[in-house]
Amino acid sequence: MATVATTGIGVGVTKLQQHQKPRQKSLFLGQRLRIRPSGEAQCSSRLNFSNPTRVVKVFAPGGEWIDTVHNLFVGVGVGLPCSVMQCGDVIYRSTLPKSNGLTLTVPGVILALGTLSYLWATPGVAPGFFDMFVLAFVERLFRPSYKKDDFALGKKLGEGSFGVVYRVSLANKPSSKEGDLVLKKATEYGAVEIWMNERVRRACASSCADFVYGFLESSSKKSAEYWLIWRFEGDATLADLVQSREFPYNVETLILGEVQDLPKGLERENRIIQTIMRQILFALDGLHSTGIVHRDIKPQNIIFSEESRTFKIIDLGAATDLRVGINYIPKEFLLDPRYRYAAPEQYIMSTQTPSAPSVPVATALSPVLWQLNSPDRFDIYSAGLIFLQMAFPGLRTDNSLIQFNRQLKRCDYDIVAWRKTVEPRCGPELRRGFELLDLDGGIGWELLKSMVRYKARQRLSAKAALAHPYFDREGLLALSFMQTLRLQLLRATQQDYGEAAKWITNLMAKSGTQKDGGFTEAQLQELREIEPKMKASAPRNALASALKLQRKIIRTLNESMDELNRRRKSFWWSRWIPREE
Repeated sequence: MATVATTGIGVGVTKLQQHQKPRQKSLFLGQRLRIRPSGEAQCSSRLNFSNPTRVVKVFAPGGEWIDTVHNLFVGVGVGLPCSVMQCGDVIYRSTLPKSNGLTLTVPGVILALGTLSYLWATPGVAPGFFDMFVLAFVERLFRPSYKKDDFALGKKLGEGSFGVVYRVSLANKPSSKEGDLVLKKATEYGAVEIWMNERVRRACASSCADFVYGFLESSSKKSAEYWLIWRFEGDATLADLVQSREFPYNVETLILGEVQDLPKGLERENRIIQTIMRQILFALDGLHSTGIVHRDIKPQNIIFSEESRTFKIIDLGAATDLRVGINYIPKEFLLDPRYRYAAPEQYIMSTQTPSAPSVPVATALSPVLWQLNSPDRFDIYSAGLIFLQMAFPGLRTDNSLIQFNRQLKRCDYDIVAWRKTVEPRCGPELRRGFELLDLDGGIGWELLKSMVRYKARQRLSAKAALAHPYFDREGLLALSFMQTLRLQLLRATQQDYGEAAKWITNLMAKSGTQKDGGFTEAQLQELREIEPKMKASAPRNALASALKLQRKIIRTLNESMDELNRRRKSFWWSRWIPREE
């Protein structure tokens, strides 16, 4: 152990002369240290300073250089000047043992909890990195491999704008139950749909149809085609069931597996519709929790699974993965061509949002964009229109729903104003729908109002909707233990911040906008194009011109990236899709 000796003063304490100022330059600084190690002598080195009365000796038995240097510079208070320590005119050397443990402080705990909360906030930074770089890699190692010749085409199940769907079986074992599959030839967005289905299979398999495999087949005679394979779970969609005159009792038979000998009425119908809505919201919550927005929720894209007796979501070709920015272009939208189920805003995020950056950056910033834009509320509006159709038999056709959308638009998308307009002169079908929603004190009507509001941020999320009192009563099927636990957790954590949000919004509206809602896209564009006033000083004009040039460069880069994404034929993530020649 190194020690310090000072002439006339005890070991370990050095007292400066009283007339010396505390801030005066220390005698320990700027001097040359000469060490002469000796294996036998106790004094291995001597520090010579300008003051001849001061002698500092460093004792190092055995002449160990490393220990000498370590003890000289690590020892607290040894060789540190008063100007550095700012302790007056006395320097103390601590004799307490150095603590090697972790010291917990309140700011440190708050910072750690805040960091963890951000990493697991929707859509999930930490789960995103684990899914991208671990689960996806492991899954590609063990997934099955198929090609087009392995299947025997069967019944054609449907055809749409983005592909054709067949029921198929494996060619080598056509009678096997494992051969009951669904094969889709994707004409557009095939790579996107393969990515989305693989993401859903890893994160929330119960939300969508059971995806098996996807591959790209190319040949010299025709262009490349994407093929997607699911397990066959049934061919009945919610659209088929709703169009039946027996709705909703036909759904009750499918869910329970038998015909119920009970009297028909509003109570029984409400219980069935409640069960359907809960299953749809559970599926949407699974998608939204992992950062996927479907953007095309409608009865045709909700299929009934005969195996699990639940409704699942299909057709992810228009979906966007906002955790990593796949299939998201700010100024483009993919939704129903006739705008039957689309939300009024048409875009899931502001068109001023830049194109997605690299995957690590997009994943790290995803919670911020999610909280600022609430993109999941786009799907909630579509689910609200499905709820409306199930409650009102007169709105179950395409033409009647288009007419409803026109009426709602004339009422400024205020469904309460729409009810006041149509209820006094409505027919028996509409009146029956109002009576169904008014059961149990009107909690069904309250849920519907919360889902089809004009402003996206004012709509309920899927989690908040599941915690709504409308779902307090048990549906047709008893919930599993995990579903019950999940609902209790949602209801315990969901708080009503509607009034606070409204107050903040009104306060912001008074600070520069004419009404609640903020600037429109046209107003924002006008603000960007304002020319700087030339009457100001020359430095100010130069700064304004530089800022304008910067905005123009950024806008040009964003437009270039959008055009590049639009024209790009192959994406980085499409390289993971197997190719069959």
